[in-house]
Amino acid sequence: MLRNFRQFITDTIQIVTHGSKYYYAWVGFLLLLIAIGTGAYIGQLNEGLIVTKMRDQVSWGFYIGNFTFLVGVAAAAIMLVIPAYIYDWEPIKEITILGEMLAISALVMCLGFVMVDIGRPDRFWHIMPLVGRLNWPQSMLAWDVLVLNAYLVLNYFVVTYLLYCAYTERHYVKKIVTPLVLLSIPMAVSIHTVTAYLYNGLGARPFWNSAILAPRFLASAFCSGPAILLILLQVLRKTTKLSIKDEAIFKIAELMAYTMGFNLFLTAAESFKELYSGTEHVVYFQYLLFGLKGHNTLVPYAWASIIFGFIAFILFLVPKFRTNWKLLNLGCVLIYASVYIEKGMGLIIPGLTPDALGEIYVYTPSFTEIAVAAGIFAIGFLVFTIMLKAAVPMMLGEFTISKGRRSAEAEPGTEPVQAH
Repeated sequence: MLRNFRQFITDTIQIVTHGSKYYYAWVGFLLLLIAIGTGAYIGQLNEGLIVTKMRDQVSWGFYIGNFTFLVGVAAAAIMLVIPAYIYDWEPIKEITILGEMLAISALVMCLGFVMVDIGRPDRFWHIMPLVGRLNWPQSMLAWDVLVLNAYLVLNYFVVTYLLYCAYTERHYVKKIVTPLVLLSIPMAVSIHTVTAYLYNGLGARPFWNSAILAPRFLASAFCSGPAILLILLQVLRKTTKLSIKDEAIFKIAELMAYTMGFNLFLTAAESFKELYSGTEHVVYFQYLLFGLKGHNTLVPYAWASIIFGFIAFILFLVPKFRTNWKLLNLGCVLIYASVYIEKGMGLIIPGLTPDALGEIYVYTPSFTEIAVAAGIFAIGFLVFTIMLKAAVPMMLGEFTISKGRRSAEAEPGTEPVQAH
C-alpha cells in the first residue's frame, strides 16, 4: 500500500505539471498575481501596517473582511454533504468532492489573510497548537485556530483518500468516509460560528453584540458558497467529461432559496431591533444605511447589498427563474456580490465606526492591501486548479495506477470511476 501511495504522489505531480497551453497560461497568470502580492507584502513587512489604510480607529479592514467571507465559503461545503449523505441523493453525492476541494482552497486563503493581517508574523508560532500558548479555552481566537485547522485537515484527508481510491481502482471504505463526511457538518457550522463569536464577544463593539450574529453568518455563508459552486459546476461540465446532472445544480439552487430567505429575514429582524428601539447604539446602523455627519461612503454599498440579495432571492425562489440558466447565473453573481459587501464593508467598518470616542475615520483599502489580497486569492485559485487537474481524470477513470501516466485521454469504452 505504501508503494502504491508513493506512486500516487509521483503520478499526481506528473499530471499537474503537464497540461494544455490554456492550463499553462492560467497557472502563469496566477503565479504573476502571487508575485505581485508577495512584493506588496514584503513592502508591508518592511514598512509595517502603516502602508495599509488601517489605523487605531479601524484596526480591521480588507484582510479580515475577506477572511470572514471565505470562512463562509469553506463552511458552505455542507450544502452538498447534507443532501448527499443525510438523504443519500446520488446526483449530488457524485460531486461532493468538488465542494470539499473548494473548502480546502477557501481555508488556505483564510489562513493567508490572517497571516498578512498580523503586524508581527514572526510571532505567529504563539498561536500554533502544541508549539505556542493558545490560552485555550478562554480565547475565542484559540478556538478559531483549532476549528479552522481541524476542518482543513478533515477535508484534505477525505479528498486525498477518495482520489487515492479512484487512482487504485478500488471502492472507498464507507466506514471510513461516511463518519468523516458527517463529522464535517458540525465542524463546518463551528468554523463560522466561532468566527461570529470573535466579533460577538467584543463588548465595546455594540454593532456586533447581537445574539443572531452567528445564525446570520451561517445563513449568508450557505448563499455565497453555493453561488460560487454553481458557476464552477457549469464551467466543469463544459470543459471536462465530468457528468454533472441538471437536477444536482437545480437542487442546490433550491436549497439556496431557503437560506437566502432566512438570511434576509435575520437582516430585517436585526435592522428593526436597532432602528425601532432608537437607542444610542443605532448610530452604527445610521452610519451604514443613511450616513452620519456628512459621511455616507458606505450607504450605496449597503443598499446595493440589500437590493442584490433581494433580487437574487426572487430569482432562486421562483422555479421558472432558477431553472433558466441566464437568470440562475445572474442570481449567483448578485448573491455573491451581496454577501461579499455585507461581510466586508457592511460588517467590519460600521462595527468600528464611529469609534469609542465618536470619531469617524473613513477607511478605504490601500493599493498594498488590494495587491496582497489578489496574491492570496491567486494562491487559493492555484490550489483549487492543481487539485482539479489531478482529480478530474482520476474521477473519470482516465488516470489510474494500471494506466500509469497515460492521463491525456481515456481508452475507448472505459467506464468512469467516480470518487464517490
